[in-house]
Amino acid sequence: MAKKVELISSSLVSATATAASVSRLELNLWDLRLLPVVPIQRGLIFHSSHFQSQQHLIQHLRNSLSRALDFFPPLAGRLATTPHGGDTATFFVDCNNAGAEFTHSVAAAVSVSDIIEPRYIPEIVSSLFPINIGATNYEGISKPLLAVQVTELADGVFIGCAANHAVVDGTSFWHFLNSWSEISCGSESISKSPIFDRCNTAAAAVDNRLIHIPTLEKNLMAPSQWPQKPQKVFHFSKEKLGELKAKANSEAGTDRISTLQALMAHLWRSAVRCQTTNDSTARVILIAIGTRGRMSSLPDAYFGNASYAAALVISESDLLQGGLGAAALRINELISRQSDEAATRDVAKKVEFYEFDGSGAPPPLIMGSSPRHDVYGCDFGWGKPIGVRSGKMQKMEGLVIVLPAAEAGGFDVEVCLAEETLDAMECMMR
Repeated sequence: MAKKVELISSSLVSATATAASVSRLELNLWDLRLLPVVPIQRGLIFHSSHFQSQQHLIQHLRNSLSRALDFFPPLAGRLATTPHGGDTATFFVDCNNAGAEFTHSVAAAVSVSDIIEPRYIPEIVSSLFPINIGATNYEGISKPLLAVQVTELADGVFIGCAANHAVVDGTSFWHFLNSWSEISCGSESISKSPIFDRCNTAAAAVDNRLIHIPTLEKNLMAPSQWPQKPQKVFHFSKEKLGELKAKANSEAGTDRISTLQALMAHLWRSAVRCQTTNDSTARVILIAIGTRGRMSSLPDAYFGNASYAAALVISESDLLQGGLGAAALRINELISRQSDEAATRDVAKKVEFYEFDGSGAPPPLIMGSSPRHDVYGCDFGWGKPIGVRSGKMQKMEGLVIVLPAAEAGGFDVEVCLAEETLDAMECMMR
């Protein structure tokens, strides 16, 4: 039997509440920067041994999603603009309860092992995510800001979610999924309520009103225009991560280097070693810096985007000849400089949109997501997931997504690079 995904039904799911806790959510600079890029896509994989029945499961998830949206009204809304003349506009979320998309599909010939065992993430995985959320976040003006696709597999279920990245970052995304799973388990409320207030945060000081729509539209680029590269998941056990951290600190003569910093240095050096050009080539790593916990005005439950990218540039020769410790120490020093003041300066910058650079320069390594996200706390009532995958929309060359592994203390790392680079990296990851 051919491995294909059959659409069974698709509908919009609205919140059950008649009055939303927030009617309008302003977008700040960190949100606005992401209008031209693509939604967040993450999918959870479950074995089916604990399900009562598949049909009951689908209806239960649809109903619990509706109740979860009561606590997250922006995700049931749409992007909206207020024109100000001169091709400028204010962007905001209209919490109009237009609904999130819920799709039910079946992939009867696809098993859990078909998803998690191949050396490269198989093409079928991209079909397990909703596609109608729009190619770019800007399309949230007319399309849902949240879309869910529940796919019945031969021996499990895949819950694929896509969320508009101009409305949520990874922390808010997993906050919602954990809250939805609490509702699914029978809770009438959620353990951590999202904070939508923009007035008491440093991000509120930015004037977001002047957005040049023609410039924005010129820079929009659908994922189909991105050079597609294969994606591979590298697994790092708690023991392996401990070895990398110990080696990095020993070589650098310090104890400041964290597990994640050591891993980033290891991945960066491995990728560059496997795609060597010449010693003088400038090599770049972009690291997503979370501002919750750095900025005193941003609480952990802040809903929206609260991160920016910090760049480190090293010549290829320095990166490869300096050793793991030297690279990890440089990363540590970069991250240590990202203070409350640095985050405040970043959010006060002029809005600039990403424009694809098709030059032949080596792509930067872009470190996204976080192993701190509570991925495996998403128990919808039948046990924790056995794995997580991201969708194809975000797969630009050089992107690295770090997530916790199913085993405690381990990390799973999705890397998107040329196939020959990934093949060469494989032996270095062991």
